[in-house]
Amino acid sequence: MTNIIEQMLSRYKVNNINDERNALKEVIQEVVLAGLAKAGFFNEAAFYGGTALRIFYGLDRFSEDLDFSLLKPDPDFDLSKYFSFLSNEINSLGLNFTVEEKKKSIETSKRSAFVKGNTREHLFKFYPASAEKVPYNELIKIKFEVDTNPPAGFSCDFKILLLPSPCKIRMYDISSLFAGKIHAILCRGWSRVKGRDLYDYLFYLTKHAEINMQNLKAKLVDSEFITDETFLDIEYIVELLDRKFRSIDYKQAKDDVRPFLKNPKSIAIWDADFFISVTHQYLLK
Repeated sequence: MTNIIEQMLSRYKVNNINDERNALKEVIQEVVLAGLAKAGFFNEAAFYGGTALRIFYGLDRFSEDLDFSLLKPDPDFDLSKYFSFLSNEINSLGLNFTVEEKKKSIETSKRSAFVKGNTREHLFKFYPASAEKVPYNELIKIKFEVDTNPPAGFSCDFKILLLPSPCKIRMYDISSLFAGKIHAILCRGWSRVKGRDLYDYLFYLTKHAEINMQNLKAKLVDSEFITDETFLDIEYIVELLDRKFRSIDYKQAKDDVRPFLKNPKSIAIWDADFFISVTHQYLLK
């Protein structure tokens, strides 16, 4: 059934081997979503993060991972129960991928796995002219991760994915997605600046997204960034963001996000004054 994969790949304008790799990765991400949906995964989990924003809201950058959250905390959640079904679903489309759980040395609330397949093998199927340019052992790796102890207060919608087969995907609504992005900007360890957070933040502003204040507060309390007694309103959020934007190394931020962009020139204007200005313009309206 490679014709379905070919149909999905036909949506992409590819100019080089990197575009071809990313197109394959994005198609595999959607295949994984469809497989999880058929397995009943979205009865107990929801999709969120940058890839969710790309697939269902048109974010114009590549996003590597698939992020999910359980609908309610479950420390005993077993992600591996979906692996055999997911592997069969992927391979039924003429692909050759395995699903493996990521073993962690430190126990956390996240359960992670990788969908892995040989890059060269799959380029031969869909972009044969480029296949010999990659090493024999290079892998396409799609990471998917489930938060088994999510902070409260998020809301969900259902979105329809038509290819590789029609299915319903439960995902955070855009206000909860935006809350998660603001939390990431404020709380993520910035020893390695993640410019992707800043790029996505601007995308939410262009969408005039509301902020799920209940979920944002729950996330900030969970991260011990504020206390439960803290009064959180939009003015205080803007104040917190202003402080963060003044502390960021924007060269590092640009270097981080540039490989994921089709138009790297769009980030040339980035500096503290720019982010503070657009935040006041869009959030204090």
